[in-house]
Formats: sequence, structure tokens, C-alpha cells
Amino acid sequence: MSIDVTVLRVFTDSAGNFGNPLGAVDGATVEADQRQRLATQLGYSETVFIDMPAPGSASAHARIYTPLTELPFAGHPTVGASWWLRELGTPIRTLQVPAGVVQVSYDNDLTSISARSEWSPEYAIHDVESLEDLAAADPSDFPDDVAHYLWAWIDESAGALRSRMFAANLGVPEDEATGSAAVRITDYLSRDLSITQGKGSVIETTWSPQGWVQVAGRVVNDGVRQVG
Repeated sequence: MSIDVTVLRVFTDSAGNFGNPLGAVDGATVEADQRQRLATQLGYSETVFIDMPAPGSASAHARIYTPLTELPFAGHPTVGASWWLRELGTPIRTLQVPAGVVQVSYDNDLTSISARSEWSPEYAIHDVESLEDLAAADPSDFPDDVAHYLWAWIDESAGALRSRMFAANLGVPEDEATGSAAVRITDYLSRDLSITQGKGSVIETTWSPQGWVQVAGRVVNDGVRQVG
């Protein structure tokens, strides 16, 4: 029996370009012990399995897998899942993941989630001196025992920065857009940010001194992929 996987691109720019591919799957169609195998087969940086909201409910549950492991929280799957549910006619206000309850909101073409920094995986954060050095960085030069988040200012006064993520430890040599890392860097710098990651994906964040970070982005649906 084939499984329908909706392929989303999360954190596109305002024209719908770039973004990080995500596999979105109705959790009822895949047994729990088969989800890691499917995520590995798909090869996206993450695949999210969503338990659809009950009728009249504004809450859903989700589990997130990289090609190698399950994550308790990740940004682009929670933004993507929340956007997808609204497209299906079931917008939500909360999304339960193993790390905790993610708050969800919608503002025209932006979908936002709020999460805590400690929910994100540990990253080695590298403050890179220049945009040129950032562009020249080679993933093979970084050890694969931890994920590496590299960043440099585009415009410090405006909170605009450029970033790259190398996550071989999660089975992702370079990630195009990483919402959980956006949470970490926002908390690290303690300010709102506009992040351009990878080839041109865009992540907007809002920092709260109460320990919450809001992550907002745009999503595009690239259609359904059937996997046997």
C-alpha cells in the first residue's frame, strides 16, 4: 500500500523561492515502528507525522524524524505542519510534540510557532567574522559529533543575519533552513532577528525575555509524493 507524503517547502522567501523541503504525513497512515524507516527513505532533513485534530478541536499532535533519529522538537516541521493543517481546513492553536506544547498563530501568509530554546537540540554556534568566510565554509571541515550553526551579520542594527547549518550527526550534511537553530540563535543574541539561511530561505523570529521565541515563515506546497 502506498503512503501519501505531502512535500512542503518551509521558510521560503516572499516570492515562494528556496525553503527547506519537508515530508508531511497523516500519522494514521503509518505505524509508529515504520516512521523512522519512511523518514530515512524520503531523505528530507525532517519528516513530520501528524495526528489530525479531532472534530472541533484546535490542537493536534506530531512526531518528527530526521533520516537518522527522532527529534523532540524542530522548527520547520512544526511551522510546516501548522500551515498544512490550515490548508486542510483545520487550523490549530497548539501543536503537541514530545518536547512540549507549541503555540501556533497565523498572519496572512506567515505561520508562526512559539517554542522554548531548551527544546532545541544542542548546536555548536560559530560566530563567523564575515559573510565571505561564511560562504566559503566547508561542511567537511567540521566534526560530525554535533551540529554546527555558522552565522554572520548582514546588518546588525536591523537584526539581519546570514547563516548555515551543518548537521551530519542528524544525517543532514547541510540544512537549508533550521527553525530550532533560529530559536537558539535568537535566545543567544536576545533580540528579534531576520535570518537568511542556506541558499536564500527566510526565517523571522521574535524574542521574549520570558524564555519563548516565536518563529515565523512562509510555506509552499510542492504536491504529493506516493511512497510504497
